[in-house]
Amino acid sequence: MGSTEFRSPRVLKAEGVPYFTPQNNGGAAMNPQHPDTPTLFRPLQIRDQTLKNRIMVAPMCMYSAESDPTSPAVGALTDFHIAHLGHLASKGVGLVIIEATAVQPNGRISPNDSGLWQKGTDSEQFRGLRRVVDFAHSQGAKVGIQLAHAGRKASTVAPWLSSQGKRSSIKADESVGGWPSDVAGPTGGEEQMWAPGDVKYWPPRELSTQEVEEVVRAFARSAKLAVEAGVDVIEVHAAHGYLLNEFLSPVTNRRTDKYGGDFENRTRIVREVCAAIRAAVPSGIPLFLRISATEWLEDQPVAAETGSWDLTSSIQLAKLLPELGVDLLDVSSGGNHKDQKFQPHTNYQIDLASQIRKEIRAAGQKTLVGAVGLITEADAARDIIQGADEAHAAEIMLSGKEPKADAVLMARQFLREPEWVFTAAKKLGVDISVSWQFARGLL
Repeated sequence: MGSTEFRSPRVLKAEGVPYFTPQNNGGAAMNPQHPDTPTLFRPLQIRDQTLKNRIMVAPMCMYSAESDPTSPAVGALTDFHIAHLGHLASKGVGLVIIEATAVQPNGRISPNDSGLWQKGTDSEQFRGLRRVVDFAHSQGAKVGIQLAHAGRKASTVAPWLSSQGKRSSIKADESVGGWPSDVAGPTGGEEQMWAPGDVKYWPPRELSTQEVEEVVRAFARSAKLAVEAGVDVIEVHAAHGYLLNEFLSPVTNRRTDKYGGDFENRTRIVREVCAAIRAAVPSGIPLFLRISATEWLEDQPVAAETGSWDLTSSIQLAKLLPELGVDLLDVSSGGNHKDQKFQPHTNYQIDLASQIRKEIRAAGQKTLVGAVGLITEADAARDIIQGADEAHAAEIMLSGKEPKADAVLMARQFLREPEWVFTAAKKLGVDISVSWQFARGLL
């Protein structure tokens, strides 16, 4: 009889990292085409990228980048971000979006914010980003980055410092690396502070037309660098009262040049930023846009004279996105004025996303919509997007129900429950792959 050669099983090393970690791809449905597999755990194709499920980690500012303005590593992601974002990547999410990353030094919310304005692929900012991306890829997750400019809400200390009473003001002055004389917005002056009359924020100066045009170019440069670092998805931050949102709103944009006035002029910077990024990155890279669907200022005195950015405005903007090359609209709300009035509840932003998606589809457009805000339970996440795929479309049509979004974005729930994807799959009865190192505790 012939002998049988024995070979030990071999662990496959993940590619793209100089250290050992096994090749992982947790969170992928073992049988995604099975009719019982909910849309939540079906792959999502966006241009050349395929997400293994429709669960995304929304950007979360950690205020943990280097803050010393004299350091070559200022604004760079650190080992903390590898631990934080890498852990979520290893726990099965389809897409991890890196926190708001400033395209200019004065575009940071705080001195400890992430940035990507340094030129070249040999900068500390580029290297820090590349390390985070490489590790997340080794765990089977796609990586996005949210490019941003904080505008008039810049040069503040990390919120967990002011909230603990360590500072009487949330303003960051030069002693902690702040830039009080270079806080900028579409319109300047004391009345254009985040909270007019409040001593906690710096009054902004008004950007010149040429400076606005440079902001547009800065977004494109940062997007190009991000893709060179391996980032799979670019998101433009035009929500929560930061610079692009400030331009959109007639409450905060009182300009008289081509970037102020009517809807066309107020949306110009967002349209130019999206078009510039689309031209700067490969055609296969998905482009997301996050907006505040409403400022929640309807019927408030501050908006009585000028009007405000509301759901109707957002729908009008959403219908322009296909020509700008935007693939997904990430629907949030609020953050542009202290007088905003709303009562958060389970569906307060989900309903906004749903209404925008209906209008997009009624216009014959296919822009994807992401829902975010107070999504914590597996069945809720499932129900939000059930039917937003071809396999379940007929089933949904017969039931009379429409999906409210095409993907869900979650943030704080992942801080509470990093393994949410695995527990959600168990609750929904979906058989998924798990990361090798965690399998003993999950199977």
